[in-house]
Amino acid sequence: MANIRDVARRANVSPATVSRILNDNQVYKTTDETRERVLRAVTELGYQAPVRKQPRAAEKPESDRFSVGVLLATTRGKYSDPYYLSILSGIEDELNRLGGTVSIIQTEQELEDQTILSRLLAAGLSGLIMMRPLSEPLFEQLRSLIPHIVGIDTGHMPIDNIEYDHLRVSKMAVEYLFKKGHTRIGYIGGSVSKKAPMKRSRRFRSYLETMADLGLEVRPEWVLNCEWDDRKCVSLVEKTYKEHGLPTAFYAASDLMAMAALRALYQLGVRVPDEVAVIGMSNIEMSQYANPPLTTIDVPMVEMGITAARVIAQRVHGADTLPKRILLPSRLIERDSV
Repeated sequence: MANIRDVARRANVSPATVSRILNDNQVYKTTDETRERVLRAVTELGYQAPVRKQPRAAEKPESDRFSVGVLLATTRGKYSDPYYLSILSGIEDELNRLGGTVSIIQTEQELEDQTILSRLLAAGLSGLIMMRPLSEPLFEQLRSLIPHIVGIDTGHMPIDNIEYDHLRVSKMAVEYLFKKGHTRIGYIGGSVSKKAPMKRSRRFRSYLETMADLGLEVRPEWVLNCEWDDRKCVSLVEKTYKEHGLPTAFYAASDLMAMAALRALYQLGVRVPDEVAVIGMSNIEMSQYANPPLTTIDVPMVEMGITAARVIAQRVHGADTLPKRILLPSRLIERDSV
């Protein structure tokens, strides 16, 4: 009997996308072409979604319910990055359980529109969960008008922050490649925001420090700033191959960029991992279906969203402790790309 992963493979999408389409989730936009592919795959495979009997959560009095906004971090397409969508799903599910709701979802770019910003500030939100650091003036404006703000990897000091250890994940990745015999290790990544240089990225700084600790040379031509754009990543890998030759391994600071690198290497006829190894970072669901399946560092994305939802619910309900920083663990996932 076909399962949701079979449908996802047939339609060339993630299982999460299949689930959203079958459940008619209107928050996450999908193209008509994608929806048609999924529904065709469901029909061809005879897939039947399991019926889940779940106890209904007790309805909370209207006075106890609270509304939260979410500020998504995206580079291209509001609902196109599975890393942030996984965090968002954790936020939504846990808030629903706790009697809250996500009523507004915006991006940093959208807040540059004064009309959208004014609408956000006038929405009467109980709180805001941010997934990206903002300019100090914008952050202070939001903080002055929204009672409670929780950050996910923002680094803003006066608020609660939920994070993974950026320095440790890069150290784990580079040291793993080194233990596998690689000494010529390149880096694929981007900056923390559109206006910040890549050298401010903690993952990149940790890559540089770990390479130095291991006595390895960092060659500038193997450091690819793709600005978190998969198309640019493919182009830069191909350009590097033609102009400089490739390292024996790449550490890509996100799975999406690692998978773009895999696509570029495949198009160039470069064998992975025999000629070039690739390790990613995040362990998004589709990374296990890459060709070859992607070795990566797992970041607990859904758990970060759940934790952020719990913290903001505590703040809304009166918790007045000092701002806290919660660091969630990461782990190596070994597959076939190294």
